[in-house]
Amino acid sequence: MHSHFAKKLSIEAEQAHLNAKSSFVETESLVTQAHYSGFEPTRFQSEFQDSMEMYAEAKQVAAYLDTHQNWFSRCAQPMKVEPIGQNGYALVIGRFGAFGYEVEPKIGLELLPQENSIYRIQTIPVPNYVAPGYEVDFQASQTFVEIPTSEYFQEQEHDGTKLPEAITRVDWHLDLSVYLRFPKFIHKLPQSLIQSTGDRLLRQVVRQVSRRLTYKVQEDFHSSLGIPMPKTLKKR
Repeated sequence: MHSHFAKKLSIEAEQAHLNAKSSFVETESLVTQAHYSGFEPTRFQSEFQDSMEMYAEAKQVAAYLDTHQNWFSRCAQPMKVEPIGQNGYALVIGRFGAFGYEVEPKIGLELLPQENSIYRIQTIPVPNYVAPGYEVDFQASQTFVEIPTSEYFQEQEHDGTKLPEAITRVDWHLDLSVYLRFPKFIHKLPQSLIQSTGDRLLRQVVRQVSRRLTYKVQEDFHSSLGIPMPKTLKKR
């Protein structure tokens, strides 16, 4: 029985990412219709670290990130994005579900101006929106490491593209927590099964969304400089 639920979860998660269908139109869902129990919200947590290389000096990368209003909405597709003020965005990630329970998370994120060469992203409220049965705590940071091109290609294959004197590696770290208030029928399942499958689904969502967004940001950045996307960075 447990393996059936785990298999069902994997299939639904994969379908959700392949379809990536979401909308800002408010619709009735299992979340809004469900009768929530008196249980405390269940916390699912994921930490994720990754990096991306930009074939430019750090000051050019910083100038690009400082003007996120010009590229964030475009690079976040197919997620639906609406601006919130000067530095914020409301995003609909997609519809995900397991065990006959679905949620279409909408979150507000603020891309804070750099401070001491560190960029941070944090959760902010979405105006005129109350999340039905869930809360998201998103805390991310980005730092730069500028590497001489000659040193970088001692360990990496070079495709012959003309490069600047330095390459910038952007390292980022995400600490994400999602609190879900489940309807009563979900709590009939073992808590260990709920926790393990939820954590696994969250890791899968973060990994797939981050890889897609990273690739699009790299592609957009190099295009903005008028240089080809280096082969070492191209999508695998």
